[in-house]
Amino acid sequence: MDTNRLEKLMLSVQKPGRYSGGEINSVIKDKSKVDVRFAFCFPDTYEIGMSHLGMKILYSQFNARDDIWCERVFAPWVDFEEVMRQNDIPLFALESRDSIKDFDIIGFTLQYELSYTNVLNMLDLAGIPLKSADRKGLAPLVVAGGPCACNPEPLADFIDLFFLGEGEEVDLEVIDLYKKYGKNGDKQAFLREAAQIPGVYVPSLYDIEYNDDKTIKAITPKDNAPKVIQKRIIRDMNSVHYPDKFVVPYIEIVHDRAVQEIFRGCIRGCRFCQAGFIYRPVREKSPDVINKQAKAICDNTGYDEISLSSLSTSDYSQLEPLLNDMLDWSQKDNVSLSLPSLRVDNFSKELLDKINHVRKSGLTFAPEAGTQRLRDVINKNVTEEEIMRTCRMAFEGGYTSVKLYFMLGLPTETDEDLKGIAELGQKIVNEFYAMPNKPKGKSVNVSISVSTFVPKPFTPFEFEPQIDIEEMRRRQSVIRDSVTTRKVSVSWHESKVSFLEGVFARGDRRLGSVIETAVKKGCRFDGWDECFHLDKWIEAFNECGIEPEFFANRKREFDEILPWDHLDYGVSKTFLINENKTAYAAITTPNCKERCSNCGAACFKGGICVEKR
Repeated sequence: MDTNRLEKLMLSVQKPGRYSGGEINSVIKDKSKVDVRFAFCFPDTYEIGMSHLGMKILYSQFNARDDIWCERVFAPWVDFEEVMRQNDIPLFALESRDSIKDFDIIGFTLQYELSYTNVLNMLDLAGIPLKSADRKGLAPLVVAGGPCACNPEPLADFIDLFFLGEGEEVDLEVIDLYKKYGKNGDKQAFLREAAQIPGVYVPSLYDIEYNDDKTIKAITPKDNAPKVIQKRIIRDMNSVHYPDKFVVPYIEIVHDRAVQEIFRGCIRGCRFCQAGFIYRPVREKSPDVINKQAKAICDNTGYDEISLSSLSTSDYSQLEPLLNDMLDWSQKDNVSLSLPSLRVDNFSKELLDKINHVRKSGLTFAPEAGTQRLRDVINKNVTEEEIMRTCRMAFEGGYTSVKLYFMLGLPTETDEDLKGIAELGQKIVNEFYAMPNKPKGKSVNVSISVSTFVPKPFTPFEFEPQIDIEEMRRRQSVIRDSVTTRKVSVSWHESKVSFLEGVFARGDRRLGSVIETAVKKGCRFDGWDECFHLDKWIEAFNECGIEPEFFANRKREFDEILPWDHLDYGVSKTFLINENKTAYAAITTPNCKERCSNCGAACFKGGICVEKR
């Protein structure tokens, strides 16, 4: 590729830093001296992809091996895509600026369903046939992983193989198998052997039959493929690879700070939360390892803020000793500690004091529902008293801004539950002004963010219907009309976007034709309001003879074969059914520290699952 010509074209678009590469800590290798070139593709903008911890981990791990060169690839924004197509510039990797069609393996991370059109569009920009069946040679091999791989069926026609679960070990096993076959190896033989690697799903090795009512009749493996594919997890978090440095971007990204992972999994079991189930069981890093890794990252990047990453940071069993150790050097280096994903039921004054040491920002909590009844239905296990206590503590500590996350459209939800969201916001405002020693001249702001519930695979609510767009908007208006003060602000996600997410979250491989048709109509960046066009999607559904409501708005029976029933993420279907029934009784289930509920995920600590889905 003509570098001078490319750089001149970059200057004609917004944010050329998205495409320039050359950042501090990026890895450059001699391509003639490596055996495998891996294009790590994030199907969204540079600013979002560069904020993703999984990409940082695998980029570092792959490049730690002399025989692999991993490079980064992001979806070009619409302005640069137009320039690329007009000037016949194929999709390229940032480090070498080589076209990814010449790489050995092209890997996509699937973080959200509305990135699926970008996956296909990126392949098209690279000049690579979209469908796996049309790519006859072994190279480039197109693979994918990430949380959306727990239901990979909508992309089954396009991806050669999927990684289920955590990738640090299984990714390298597949790369080593690729080395055995070589760039010119037999693709079908490779896929058959790859399917025998635990955690690898090869969709072309499974036939799907359908009933007359459009539900799935059978999922049948062939060519000796396993009947059930079990996810992979990392058992020892202390020994698994973690970067000692990150690539430092030249432009501002969404989460422009260092990140330190402290544990994986979640003890809570909120019935709507996919991540809380698919990443089970909980596995913690030791405080010593976390502290050393965190300091190394800050030293090697220059970041003055580090975020402790997990699904529920305040559930880390040794959080206060860890913060004490980290404060020894972070205060001296003027590094701020950020603790996202805090819970109101274990938030303490001691914790508040520690996170106040360097920099003070607004606090964020997620009650998820406006009434105690509905919080019990979803197994949030948080009381209004705990919410008020935590907000009072924050106000006494000098905070005047609180952000709360809620959902609408949850199973059994009523208008009273929706009104409860606004009422809870008002109670928090009242709590601030009732303080005897409130800060003079200060006012409080309670920011409420409401997202629409999307039923997800491998949760107790995977069987539930999603409310339709008209009902989403009605319920949004109920919340809006219930707010009576300017001290409480409310925002929500676009209902049409939530509907499409609901379609693909529980869709099957028949949706592949819809995605391909939508891409031809110009759909891409569907998670961005300015790029989302529901009318084009409806046209694509109609042309393909697919009713999107069948996937989004239909209740599933417990005995129905679901598109992901041949994939094992450790949590049994029997457990999910029981939790669904318990939800309708508004009965909570204790968290994993209080009592084991026999979900099935404990098998990953060193045994084999007795109970399968």
